Amino acid sequence: MKRFFAATAMAAFLLTAPAAMASSSSPGLTADQALTKLTEGNTRFVAGASVQPHQDAARRHETATGGQHPFVTVLTCSDSRVPPEVVFDQGLGDVFTVRVAGNVAATDEIGSIEYGADHLHTPLVVVLGHTKCGAVTAVVKGEEVTPNIEKLVAPIVRAVKGVRQRFAAADTEELINKAIEANVWQAIADMYAKSPALKKLAATGKIKIVGALYDVDSGKVRFMGEHPNNALLLGK
Repeated sequence: MKRFFAATAMAAFLLTAPAAMASSSSPGLTADQALTKLTEGNTRFVAGASVQPHQDAARRHETATGGQHPFVTVLTCSDSRVPPEVVFDQGLGDVFTVRVAGNVAATDEIGSIEYGADHLHTPLVVVLGHTKCGAVTAVVKGEEVTPNIEKLVAPIVRAVKGVRQRFAAADTEELINKAIEANVWQAIADMYAKSPALKKLAATGKIKIVGALYDVDSGKVRFMGEHPNNALLLGK
């Protein structure tokens, strides 16, 4: 009888256990469902209620033997304050992450994103910018950088130039904030311009590419949706 009650209690626990006990990254999600998972995870993170799912030995074994099946590809900055798995309260095998200073989309980044979207079949691609971005700030302020960094931030220069043209009267802080958001859109536009594969996947509805901004102080992610000129960029 004791064994019966013990088994019943365990079954009830497993049915009601938090996401940390889950053994799957929910393959087959739609882009909108993936976005919901990220939103819910970020809400937990901001509230200090992260469940830190998929971080145990069972998950390591599952992904070692069964491969990875992430539900989202995230392009974000290398900034140490912006770890996507923590910010979205996800775990091993959940997020295919591409990180580079300034969350720019050049050859290496786009090739990695293509792998996530086309080979791992993540339905959602998120370009995640963040407040206090050092790369964007350096471009806005015209700071001296090394030759390699100068090449790296070239896409940001285009974003900043557009912001200066539209907001000529803005002060430096406002320019930085607007440029950070514009840089997210720049990365998405660069993906479509330089990757026929991503453009085709997006045009046929097989993936959705959205922009987002992370506040390094509050911890909250603001999802901004698809590029304002998405249809035009996709040739629709």
